Amino acid sequence: MNGVILNTASNTAGGGMSIVFTLGYLLIIGVAFYFIAIRPQKKQQKSHAAMLTTVANGDSVLTSSGFYGVVIDVMEDVVILEFGNNKNCRIPMQKSAIIEIEKPEETK
Repeated sequence: MNGVILNTASNTAGGGMSIVFTLGYLLIIGVAFYFIAIRPQKKQQKSHAAMLTTVANGDSVLTSSGFYGVVIDVMEDVVILEFGNNKNCRIPMQKSAIIEIEKPEETK
């Protein structure tokens, strides 16, 4: 009878250790996920937001839909872009649709 009780007690202690190891592995996976996925995405979002604050009239931009245009007017969340050589093709777009900005060259 004593052998059965000791055997059961050792199984219970072993089960407790497996929970600790499982929680440790979950913690390691969570930390790895943060450094691999979440942190770089936040860094990219921050740099994109900083880029959008520099948008000014006359800048050439590339939109997320693949169109190149020139900024005509900048408002809080909207920019008006002029596309192509046709000066009548002006379209308002959200600032967040801009993925690349090229500043005009300053000639002296």
